[in-house]
Amino acid sequence: MMGGSQAGSKKPKDFKEAWLNIFRYIKKYRWMFVLTAALSAVASVLNLLGPYYIGEMTNLIQEGLDPLKELDIDAVKSLGFLLIGIYAVGGAIHFFEGYMMATVSQRSAQMFRRDISRKFNRIPLRYFDQSSKGDIMSRVTNDVDTLGSSMNQSIGSIVTSVTTLGVSLALMAFLNIPLTLLSIAIAVVGFVMIKTVAKHTQKYFRTQQKNLGQMNGLVEEQYSGHSVVTIYAGQKEAMERFDRINESLGRTAFRSQFLGSISNHLSGLISNVGYVLICVSGAMLYLNGAIHFGTIIAFMIYVKMFTGAFSQLSSAVVSMQSVAAAAERVFIFLGYDEMPVEREKVDVSNVKGLVEFKDVHFGYDGDRQVIRGFSVRVEPGQKVAIVGPTGAGKTTLINLLMRFYEVDSGDIAIDGISVKDMTRQQVRGLFGMVLQETWMFEGTLRENIVFNRTDVSDEKLDEVCRAVGLQHFIASLPKGYDTPIKDDGSISVGQRQQITIARAMIDDPKMVILDEATSSVDPLTERLIKEATDRMMESRTSFIIAHRLSTIMDADLIIVVKDGSIAETGRHEELLKRKGAYKELFDSQFDVSSDRAPLSDRDEGAPPSEGPSSVF
Repeated sequence: MMGGSQAGSKKPKDFKEAWLNIFRYIKKYRWMFVLTAALSAVASVLNLLGPYYIGEMTNLIQEGLDPLKELDIDAVKSLGFLLIGIYAVGGAIHFFEGYMMATVSQRSAQMFRRDISRKFNRIPLRYFDQSSKGDIMSRVTNDVDTLGSSMNQSIGSIVTSVTTLGVSLALMAFLNIPLTLLSIAIAVVGFVMIKTVAKHTQKYFRTQQKNLGQMNGLVEEQYSGHSVVTIYAGQKEAMERFDRINESLGRTAFRSQFLGSISNHLSGLISNVGYVLICVSGAMLYLNGAIHFGTIIAFMIYVKMFTGAFSQLSSAVVSMQSVAAAAERVFIFLGYDEMPVEREKVDVSNVKGLVEFKDVHFGYDGDRQVIRGFSVRVEPGQKVAIVGPTGAGKTTLINLLMRFYEVDSGDIAIDGISVKDMTRQQVRGLFGMVLQETWMFEGTLRENIVFNRTDVSDEKLDEVCRAVGLQHFIASLPKGYDTPIKDDGSISVGQRQQITIARAMIDDPKMVILDEATSSVDPLTERLIKEATDRMMESRTSFIIAHRLSTIMDADLIIVVKDGSIAETGRHEELLKRKGAYKELFDSQFDVSSDRAPLSDRDEGAPPSEGPSSVF
């Protein structure tokens, strides 16, 4: 299903489950993780041997201060060289362990990004209709970055701190039981306090990640719609929304970070109290002859390491909570139900263009049906216009025809073959589609026109671009087809629309879908595009979602959709004579009393689409 495991198949419900899913997910790097943990443990053990030998060296020096004894300088030197060797080897192992841990964490993050990217192409369009772009992007960027960086810190710290706690405890017990029990009592009190604080931080980290996704969604929305916000003086309302989310994000981030820092301060406080108690207790034992002076020195270092391990452990727990919150959001996305994998069962190379809707029913949310009992037969080569009021279901019909959504009941067939028996790629490969909303990506003009096609010659490009009226625009570009373009205001709306029409024509599709392709262009460009689309639709079955009735008067079949059902069908003249729903639409756009041309296009820009805002 995804890059390493089935971890995404189940929604994480808590901290433990989120981390179990992470470990299942990175099983590909399990051997690296085990090796890293082992190296971290070995390095920690070597570092823990240092205080023991420092205590032995201190005892040798103390004995040498006795006038009746001679300082064994050779033994002191030997211990010194041994300590240097121990610390050098431990440092080298720590270095290699850090390299391995960074490799595991970043490769895991890379695998997360790859699987999320692939997931985009495998989940239904319904998910994107229900989620904001910013929230989805936050899962790809912020949440995965948190997984990569914090997992690196937390896992290494956990192994090091646990090893330090266990080994230092054993060595302290070997040196002196009473001081060890005192150290344990101090550590237990500190652990209870830290755990109490840490228990309350997880919910704030989870809310922080959620608010961050909402913030990204709002910023993306305001950026892409900045001109609309400015035109309608919506800056105040936008800032109020931003302030609300920002306030919530700041509050949860403050609480999570503050509670996390409290754990570190508690650890420091416990460590300092431990020093005092060990000094006082050790001095009393030394005066009674129960321990050597070097043992006190060793214990001082061990207590520092012991309590420091608790501090490190508390920081790691806070980091692990942040990772769990991010992982929960990522796994929810990766666990979303996918479209079933399809295999080609039928041959569609000889499709003529006979399209049938057979008693189709469909609803976006399941509770309210948008299409009810829709049936129509479109003959090969017919030019079919779909008209109706906003929200009637026009774009929804195209969504169903292209299998962006699956029908709830009924069927759609092309040349007698159910679209359910074709793969989604086969169905969409039969159509050339021109949308109201143009889409450009950063690349050359050639790359934008031949998008996802290979072996397209310049002759073919010239032919298509002449057909849509782009030749003058291309001639004005410094590098022609190889001129870089961007999805910004550097090219006009009309030129963008012409490029998308050329993109649809370059593949010589069997059938054509036009979603009011000329709604955003000037009259001259509209005429050029109309001529181009007419040539594109010759001998092809074509579907036109129309708002301006003046553009579809020559259609072979006009389907008037109202409330998800067919209200009327027929040619332009026939429908006018019936004086029904089509006549009402026609009269609303034309001043029939004075036989003038269509009224101003003030109401005929791109209206809100019914259902989802986009079919991609």
